[in-house]
Amino acid sequence: MSSLRTSRTRLAGAAATVVLAALSLTACSDGTGVHAESVAAATPTTAHASSPTPSSAAGAAASAASAPAAKATGSRKSTGGTAASKAPAQAAKPVTCEGSTTKTVAAPLIRPVNHMLLTVTNTGSRTCYLYAYPAVRFGEAQSVPPVIEDSKPQAVVTLAPGESGYASVNLSATDGSGTNGHTVDSLYVYFHGRSGNESVGTGAHPPLPAKGVYVDDSLKVTYWQQSMDDAVNW
Repeated sequence: MSSLRTSRTRLAGAAATVVLAALSLTACSDGTGVHAESVAAATPTTAHASSPTPSSAAGAAASAASAPAAKATGSRKSTGGTAASKAPAQAAKPVTCEGSTTKTVAAPLIRPVNHMLLTVTNTGSRTCYLYAYPAVRFGEAQSVPPVIEDSKPQAVVTLAPGESGYASVNLSATDGSGTNGHTVDSLYVYFHGRSGNESVGTGAHPPLPAKGVYVDDSLKVTYWQQSMDDAVNW
């Protein structure tokens, strides 16, 4: 009997040992033991590696903010330089043709008879406009002859440097119907401004033939023309 009790006691002790071992294993696997602590310790380490510190975040933000500004500044500088290099030089504005920047030649014509051709050449460095018609004065005349209105061109005569414009002068009636005919030996030519009602600048004093030219009361002039052919048609 004593040996039976001893065996039972040993069996009970072994069972208790087995129960304690089972409880220990359950504690390790329920998330509260060593395994749970190691996971909790690893989590902050991972978060620390992926999240920047306040100082590094501020530096990154400053770099990100300065990059667009630097790019915009460089763009403005580049654009400004390009615009400056492509800016065309402003051409000199045209002026009114007048005696100081032109040369005027007066030449009597054989055909049409009793006509004289006035040629004005731009001797200046800027384009000039020949407005309206020449205001001519022969000899001691107190007034200028009238213009042939039908000779008015469609556009103002424009002379680039070196170019010429033309007008013709009807000196006297071809049929002898003119009155107060006489010979003159001097000629002055004056230039109109934009309005066509006033003379501007310096006049011209082209020489006449040594024997002079004959004029009468039928004296008249054409408007300035861009071509010689248009001038002598009147």
